[in-house]
Amino acid sequence: IRTVRARGIFMEHAAPEGTGAMSAVLGLDAGVIEDVLRDREGVSIANYNCPGQIVITGEAVAEAGNALKETGARRVLPLKVSGPFHSPMMQPAGEELAKVFAGVSMNQLKLPYVANINAEVVTDCGKIEGLLVAQVSGSVRWQQSVETMIREGADTFVEIGPGKTLTGFLRKIDRNVKAYHIGSWEEAVS
Repeated sequence: IRTVRARGIFMEHAAPEGTGAMSAVLGLDAGVIEDVLRDREGVSIANYNCPGQIVITGEAVAEAGNALKETGARRVLPLKVSGPFHSPMMQPAGEELAKVFAGVSMNQLKLPYVANINAEVVTDCGKIEGLLVAQVSGSVRWQQSVETMIREGADTFVEIGPGKTLTGFLRKIDRNVKAYHIGSWEEAVS
C-alpha cells in the first residue's frame, strides 16, 4: 500500500499543475488513432480500453482531438483528471517509483498475471519492478490484457470497487465471458 501511495504522489507531482490533459476518443479504430498520432509531438495513447474507446494523453491533446474528429472520431471527450497520466510526461514519476522498489522485496508469484503495459503473461517476479515502472508513463493495454487472459483460459471476470467501467469495457471486448461487479462490502458478503 505504501508503494501504491508513493506512485500516486509521484504521478501527481510529475507534471506541473495545469499542464497536459486526457481525452477519450470514441468511434475510431486504434490503428487509425495510432496513425494520426504517429507524427505528432506532445500526445500519445494512454489507454486501449476497448474497441471504439481509446484515451489520449499529453500536452497537445486538444489539437490531436481536433485532428481525430476530422479523421472520423464520433466524439472526443475531455476527461476530468489532474494530469496527463500514462504519458511520457510521467517519466519522472517512474524514475522515483524505481527508487522505492529498491527497498521492496517481492515474493515469487504463486499465480501468473498479465501486465497491462505489454499484455503479456508474467511468471517471473524479477520482471515485475520494471513493468510497473514502465507502466507509469506507458500505455495501459486493457483490451489486449483481457484478450490475453481469455486466450489463457479465463472465462469469468470480477470488477471490485465503485462503478462498472471495466465491466462495460469487458462486454465490448468479448460478450462470451462472464462479468460480475462488486461495488461494496455489502454486495461482497451477500
